[in-house]
Amino acid sequence: MPLSEHEQRILAELEESLSKQDPNFAHRVANESVYRHAGRQCKWAAAFFVVGLIVLVALYPVSVLYGLLGVAIMFVSAVVFERNLRRMGKAGWHDVTRSLHEEERSGASGGIESAVHEARDWIRSRFHRRED
Repeated sequence: MPLSEHEQRILAELEESLSKQDPNFAHRVANESVYRHAGRQCKWAAAFFVVGLIVLVALYPVSVLYGLLGVAIMFVSAVVFERNLRRMGKAGWHDVTRSLHEEERSGASGGIESAVHEARDWIRSRFHRRED
């Protein structure tokens, strides 16, 4: 439902007063979106996950406590990554996985899901016990 002229005028006045009172905040709000912020946080979380992995591999032989520190860094970064993906919401997640969805719609066989099913079927057939 579109806004009335009165509501649009009030909104414009609020925006103008915000720009006058705190121009830096108004600029940040105008240029920042939830997707951009969450995407940036996901990038940092992925970088810290790699740092945690490096700490784990490099320092575990020195001390088990350093190895646990690396695991803790990896765990916290994975939680931050997951929470920001949720913050992006379903629309943001669909933007990230758009190529997978396009393969499904075009009828192309393949993709992650079919690869997982093929691997599962192969493992089942390989290790199936035969009753003789």
